[in-house]
Amino acid sequence: MEMQFEPITLPGLDTKRPLVIAGPCSAETEDQVMETAKDLASRGIKIFRAGIWKPRTKPGGFEGVGSEGLLWLKKVKAETGMYVATEVANQYHVLEALKHGVDLLWIGARTTANPFAMQEIADALKGADIPVLIKNPVNPDIELWIGGIQRIYNAGLRKIGAIHRGFSSYDEKVYRNSPQWHIPIELRRRLPNLPIFSDPSHIGGKRDFIAPLSQQAMDLGFDGLIIESHCSPDYAWSDKNQQITPGTLDLILDDLIIRDQHTTTEDLGDLRKQIDVLDNELIDLLAKRMRVSREIGKFKKEHKMTVLQAARYDEILKKRVEQAEAAEMKGDFMMTIMQAIHEESVRQQVEILKGKE
Repeated sequence: MEMQFEPITLPGLDTKRPLVIAGPCSAETEDQVMETAKDLASRGIKIFRAGIWKPRTKPGGFEGVGSEGLLWLKKVKAETGMYVATEVANQYHVLEALKHGVDLLWIGARTTANPFAMQEIADALKGADIPVLIKNPVNPDIELWIGGIQRIYNAGLRKIGAIHRGFSSYDEKVYRNSPQWHIPIELRRRLPNLPIFSDPSHIGGKRDFIAPLSQQAMDLGFDGLIIESHCSPDYAWSDKNQQITPGTLDLILDDLIIRDQHTTTEDLGDLRKQIDVLDNELIDLLAKRMRVSREIGKFKKEHKMTVLQAARYDEILKKRVEQAEAAEMKGDFMMTIMQAIHEESVRQQVEILKGKE
């Protein structure tokens, strides 16, 4: 289905990139909320975020102050003039947030992964006119992400955006959640007018990563940032390692380089034409390689050989990775390409062994 989205905007907000949403991971106390909000407001932040209900991976942790915190958000609006935002995970959260005048909602990664929960939220939002941001599901599933967006869209909302917060994995990693930038890039390709925000706090999991991840998001043309900021992050009740002070946030935002994603020049057009030519040549070369692979498949069939020749495959991978690194490309990049090429070669050879060629 084709979806037409409206910009994520509220009266009086500057429309230039990035739209910044900032505030603590969790609303802990009224004093903590007000101190953080006033500091952020003094530095030009217009949208204050705070988690009221906190879905935790395991039981026993701090799971939010509940509806009482919504009264603190109302006080933030009254005393600072900021807009306020919070996360919702079910119908009750939506109704409570709307009743207390919350201006923007976001849906968390664990909720996005559950179509039943997404439909419950969509049903609760029918008739509302409020911006809603939808985080990617915890697992790298773009169809599930788009499905969640469609459910909110089908409820009649049009001010919808996506939040890229990275993806969980079981192995050790540099970031708390792997960025897998190709997924939000593909989302932008499929839904070109969908606003996309980056959540560098959850991607990085550490304060030191927030600045470079924010810059990368801006370089990729993302529309906004949602960043966790706390008046005393070392004493935060949840996710203290990924929260920064309002002062640090101010420095990060000041250092961001915002490039015009729409400006094109004649020189850039010429370079893009070169890319098109090279892509066509790559496809021609891959087609030739597959023809040779099919000939190899016929040979294997005639001589009753297995399709997978592990030693040969390992030899190819090692050589191509070495060649790529010598040509100033990442070995992992070439490994991924060669694995994909090998997978297609194996598929075609299996078809030959089945007698389909």
